[in-house]
Amino acid sequence: MDKKKLSNLTDQEILDKKKKLKSNQIISAVLIGFLVGIAVYSTVNKGLGFFTFFPLFFIFLIAKNKSDLNTINLEMKNRNLD
Repeated sequence: MDKKKLSNLTDQEILDKKKKLKSNQIISAVLIGFLVGIAVYSTVNKGLGFFTFFPLFFIFLIAKNKSDLNTINLEMKNRNLD
């Protein structure tokens, strides 16, 4: 998430964005667990292959939300919104 965009948002918009991202964390954790399970299962049964690395690519995309939440938390700390 771009730092400049966050600085243009109001306090309420930042709080709403944090709430939305926080609720998505549980869904992301479940998806990451599922994808890791697919990669491990595929590796054990068929060795290294497409279905070993394909889910790992999506884990990277899902994990990006964590960095967005950290950026919002930093902006909230700068504005004393904790």
